[in-house]
Amino acid sequence: MPDLDSGHLFLTYLIPIKRGGPRNDVSFKQKVRIELARLPPAHQTPATQKTAYAAPFARNLRNHFARMFVLDNVVYNGRNRQNALVATVKKVNTITPEPVDGLRSAYLVFTADIDAIVKDGDPLPSELSADAQRRVRMAYAQTLWETMGEEIKAIFGNCHGFDGTDSGQAFGAYLERCHVETTMPYHDYYLNLPAFNDLPLKGLIVAVGVPAVIGVGALLLRLFGMSFLLGMNTLVLGLLGVALTCLAFVLAVRFAIANGAKPLPPAAHDDLPTVLKALYIQQRFTDFIAEHQGAAPATLHAAFGDFLAQHAPADITHPTQRPGVISDRAPQPRAGV
Repeated sequence: MPDLDSGHLFLTYLIPIKRGGPRNDVSFKQKVRIELARLPPAHQTPATQKTAYAAPFARNLRNHFARMFVLDNVVYNGRNRQNALVATVKKVNTITPEPVDGLRSAYLVFTADIDAIVKDGDPLPSELSADAQRRVRMAYAQTLWETMGEEIKAIFGNCHGFDGTDSGQAFGAYLERCHVETTMPYHDYYLNLPAFNDLPLKGLIVAVGVPAVIGVGALLLRLFGMSFLLGMNTLVLGLLGVALTCLAFVLAVRFAIANGAKPLPPAAHDDLPTVLKALYIQQRFTDFIAEHQGAAPATLHAAFGDFLAQHAPADITHPTQRPGVISDRAPQPRAGV
């Protein structure tokens, strides 16, 4: 389940955009682009900090990363590769165009890296069944609908099949139809590398190699005229060894695939509220160090006690940094805008 890794869901949705457009108006595809361009950015630069509005994805505590863009069509990677000698023998005319894959309509691509939780405050999971992942996606869609429903209607209203969507539950069901598996998640929060799902290669080689050696050895003995070994028919022993080798090989391949598909565990302090709290403490503690350079030990000790009492490092809910801003001291957007 590549969507789930390190306690996060790495989501990918491909939403078909309506073809054409309203009469005397721009196309639905262009209207999607217009609505995306209207979305305010996060307050992460001096220029964006001056805006009154903030990215709507910053209105909840699920999003680590979110991105939307319009996909016009797929990339043409050139002619299908083939052996030049074979093509010459077959008299393939490379001037003749080959069929080219294309999309029937443009797509709105929506990707997001979110905490894989159903409600705020839940711990990040190490594993989730397919149905549990669906519940997380539905809860996320409900959260988006409640926090940025106006923007969702403006954008997705230009997409095929969205008409009539009037609730978070319906929006979640709509997104489910557009969900595709993410094949390459990327995670960058680890303070220490996790215990990766290493493949027990030596054990697999032994599991496949031992019956193979026995089977091949028994067949060779049979070829050289030895019919029995330790009271066992060498032909039967050889065939049994080959059969066990094939079975062990299939099981080893299936184990390797399943081992590679296992998600990595969540890292410590990896959920979004903790990340925001860490950013807050980092800034405040930097200020504390600068303000108390050269202070006497007793003064420094007392000041640090005040620091702990004021900023409560163990409390990830308050005080902390809001999502979507680069600093808690930067101009803060008003709630909900």
